[in-house]
Amino acid sequence: MTPSDITELLKLPAEEKLDLIEALWDSLEEGKVPVPDWHLAELDRRLAAHKDDPLAGEPWPAVRARLLAGLKS
Repeated sequence: MTPSDITELLKLPAEEKLDLIEALWDSLEEGKVPVPDWHLAELDRRLAAHKDDPLAGEPWPAVRARLLAGLKS
């Protein structure tokens, strides 16, 4: 892809850019996307915290309601 190709892509309307993003995302092979080590470490940390105290979290409906309320203010 040349710089001029990218320049042309950047001129696309938002809807077409989103379609292109979706097509690119869908073209990624599962398991072939590199995951940084720090992501994996954070996932391990969170899983360990959950195993230590499974009831420490907040139910999704409560989190969702709080987030949505914050969007309205």
